[in-house]
Amino acid sequence: MKLDQYDVRILEILARDGRITKSRLAEAINLSVSPCWERVRRLERAGIIEGYSARISDQVRVSLTSVWVQIELEHHSVPVFERFERTMRDTPQVSECVAVGGGVDYLVLIEADSIDQYQRLMDRWLMADLAIRRYFTYIVTKSIKKASSPLIRLKGDNAN
Repeated sequence: MKLDQYDVRILEILARDGRITKSRLAEAINLSVSPCWERVRRLERAGIIEGYSARISDQVRVSLTSVWVQIELEHHSVPVFERFERTMRDTPQVSECVAVGGGVDYLVLIEADSIDQYQRLMDRWLMADLAIRRYFTYIVTKSIKKASSPLIRLKGDNAN
């Protein structure tokens, strides 16, 4: 699906404020309400807008321990990757998982109730034979920056 500047602006605004009213959104992008809302529905149907959520204050999340884990797998085959990735998607404590290049296969962000809960999760994964060769644990001690909304650009847009 090809996006134009109106679509990109809609995505930027909704990424910051998913609860904006139809009329305020239309006003912000300088369109009337009906065409603006039709664009939003089209973006939803196309799967570009996957859903809406709320950013929860760290005051509420203070009891969680954030752990980044670098994971290297034993074997590099499609079935091994699929099994590992399915496990990541199905594990509620995994809040992010990305495949990376450069000697490590995955970076995983785990939000656990405690270090003990994190280690029990890792032990389960190791016993489940997910082909984990080795892993490195990094405990988050302080959050410096969290993205409030993603940067959105049209493909081919080289603006800095």
